[in-house]
Amino acid sequence: MNTIYWFQQTAYPVLAVLQLLPLAGALLTGYLRTRPFAPMIGRAVALLVLLVAIDLYRMLDKTHAALQMTEYQPLIGPFVYHAAADGVTVLFVLLAALLTFLLTLYTAARRLDAPGQLVAVILLLEAVLMSLLVTADLLWFVIVSALELGLAGYLSWRWATTPERGLALLRFYQFQGTGLLLLFAGTLMLGWHFADSAGYWSFDLADLTKVSYQGPLATVIFYLLFYGLAVRTPLFPFHGWLPLVAHRGNVAIAPAFLLGVKVGLYGLVRFVFPILPQAVEKWHAYAVAFAVAGVFYAAFLAFQQQNLRRLMAFAVVSHTSLVVIGLFSLERTALQGALLLAVNFGLAATAMLFMIGFVYNRTNTTELSRLGGLFDRIPYISIAFLASGLAIIGMPGTPGFDAAHMVLEASIERFGALLTVAAAVGNVAAAGFLLYAFQRAFLSPAPAGVDLDTIDRSKPMELLVAVLVLAVLLGTGFYSEPWMVLTDAPMQALGTHFEHTGIVSH
Repeated sequence: MNTIYWFQQTAYPVLAVLQLLPLAGALLTGYLRTRPFAPMIGRAVALLVLLVAIDLYRMLDKTHAALQMTEYQPLIGPFVYHAAADGVTVLFVLLAALLTFLLTLYTAARRLDAPGQLVAVILLLEAVLMSLLVTADLLWFVIVSALELGLAGYLSWRWATTPERGLALLRFYQFQGTGLLLLFAGTLMLGWHFADSAGYWSFDLADLTKVSYQGPLATVIFYLLFYGLAVRTPLFPFHGWLPLVAHRGNVAIAPAFLLGVKVGLYGLVRFVFPILPQAVEKWHAYAVAFAVAGVFYAAFLAFQQQNLRRLMAFAVVSHTSLVVIGLFSLERTALQGALLLAVNFGLAATAMLFMIGFVYNRTNTTELSRLGGLFDRIPYISIAFLASGLAIIGMPGTPGFDAAHMVLEASIERFGALLTVAAAVGNVAAAGFLLYAFQRAFLSPAPAGVDLDTIDRSKPMELLVAVLVLAVLLGTGFYSEPWMVLTDAPMQALGTHFEHTGIVSH
């Protein structure tokens, strides 16, 4: 694996800055948390991190598949600091930075309890996420994932909207703790096998890809890593934590980090696919079977939900399954489409969660039976909700349109028409329940006893958030070429691992 160090491309260690800047902002905002201007400092730091992420995109050599901007420092034994970036890394870093900045604006629009402390935790979580996304060391990825989940659980519990937050937190840690244990066990087995072959322990991606993993050992490691990341994705049937956390935790803040930044999918592409290509090829059909079942299972349950937050949870499971089908098609075009589809879902799901939060702020409910007639009072929020739902479906003009076509075309070639048509039908079902939710909440008559005149109209900060998410969704949808170019070289390199499967890499 080729390596390009940061000083060969830029005048400053940009990956270290991406990790340390939000950490410093979190410490400063937390120290000043009782001051009224503390959240403003946090928002300024989040904007600055987004600008650094854009600078990283500008400096990256997009024609090169090698890891770039490399920063390396040995620490203790096999534990090292190794940060590096390619087009896939930059795509997810941009997504994380953008969502964090939008979250800081969302907190201002919602006026939640202890805003200084909240923004400090958001920035701390961003620092952890950046470290997780730029690392090229699997052990570092696992350890930082534990920190991220701890902070996300705290966010969901501390700013929860229902008294049952303890149960939601318990279920969250039960599932995520199990996933982390599986991921850690698979990581240790990889390090042990590498030590047995090379004579020293290492969890570095460059080292682990030099060793061949065959037979039962490769199968065990693959399933440990796959199941561990499937909980994070979330993929059916490992999604049991999501509906309860979405319903009983806070409306948008923790879900935006857990569902917007697709860490589980990123982990598969960054570590599992390049380290265990033979095992991935051998067992990819089983992963696709999980995904196809998940498309219909989640869509069926979504139709039965009478709560917007639970409906969103099952929508995420259903659509994430389509991404997994694309990834495990093991073809370069499908891999690229799946990544772009994951980013589209992350953006659209976060935008929809924001709009649900604004609705909850006015009505103190997300039960569909108690909602209706909101379009006349909050038209811009309603339009942003609809546009987000259409983006999740992959309508033309949204970033999911081209990506979904890339996934489905590769799926036809790899798995045949029957499975692909089934996945497409599941996506059509998704259109049904999202449009049903929009109609019930915003267009249907208000339920008896609800006076629409008492519902506040959109506030300036809410309008700003709605306009920004619409601009991002439509801008990336109509101008998708930069993201195609960004992911083309790394996905072409990853696709070479699976060329012997008989799929032609275009």
